Amino acid sequence: MRVETAQQGRARTSRRAALQQLMTQRKTLVIEPGLTERHYWADLWHYRELFYVLAWRDISVRYKQTIIGVLWALIRPFLTMVVFTIVFSKVAKLPTQGMAPYALMVFAGLLPWQFFSTALSESSNSLISNANLISKVYFPRLIVPTAAVVVSFVDFFVSFAILLALMFWYRFVPGWQILTLPLFVIMAFMASLGPGLWITSLNVKYRDFRYVIPFIVQLGLYVSPVGFSSSVVPPEWRLLYSLNPIVGVIDGFRWAILGSESPLYLPGFLLSWALILFFLWLGIRQFRKMEKSFADLI
Repeated sequence: MRVETAQQGRARTSRRAALQQLMTQRKTLVIEPGLTERHYWADLWHYRELFYVLAWRDISVRYKQTIIGVLWALIRPFLTMVVFTIVFSKVAKLPTQGMAPYALMVFAGLLPWQFFSTALSESSNSLISNANLISKVYFPRLIVPTAAVVVSFVDFFVSFAILLALMFWYRFVPGWQILTLPLFVIMAFMASLGPGLWITSLNVKYRDFRYVIPFIVQLGLYVSPVGFSSSVVPPEWRLLYSLNPIVGVIDGFRWAILGSESPLYLPGFLLSWALILFFLWLGIRQFRKMEKSFADLI
């Protein structure tokens, strides 16, 4: 017959106590209707690491297997600025804003437009591009298009170097308004995210939108004040022209960069803010409405 020593008895008692403590601390998984809906916005924070992974993945493959890589983010806006400056300034003889050089005025409008167009194109196809991930595991799907919009910041910050170079070349010193530039960056982010969420949710069900988006982006480049100043629009049409939300974003960027050389049209700017907030609400509403069917439709 085996005799248990005092030391073995104490060890067995200690293991039993530790096991009992572990059992009392064990969490209970509760499954009930509507639990995911109530915790949806909290889950966005809990799945933040997935957001980082998706954003970094898209950044790392953006210019993979290209010869000049990230320099494409410099070449495209630079050549666009040169063409717009020649066409609108030299050929069409459109005026600049104040005493600011025409090239600087064009690039101040091209920066937010490039961010908006890239973010809208990337976010509208984001769910289709991540079909395998969406159909296999649960996570808040809102992470996918939001990460696509954030990735567009890479091109924005790289292109910002051209703006600094132009300021140095023309010896242009911005005023205190440059401190408000982050506000207009946020405005551009919201202007891109709202329509992006709305379109990407519809794109899952109606694949026609993959052909509509490039057309919208191309058309929007010419109906938005990228290559010209908003001041060339007649005053009686200025408010109606501001129904294009990106007009307020571009005018805000120019005001922040050029200062008093580019006065801000306040009624149109406030109208743009109202439309941006409306489309953001509409985009989130449409996205959340269709989110449950993404895995089945995609």
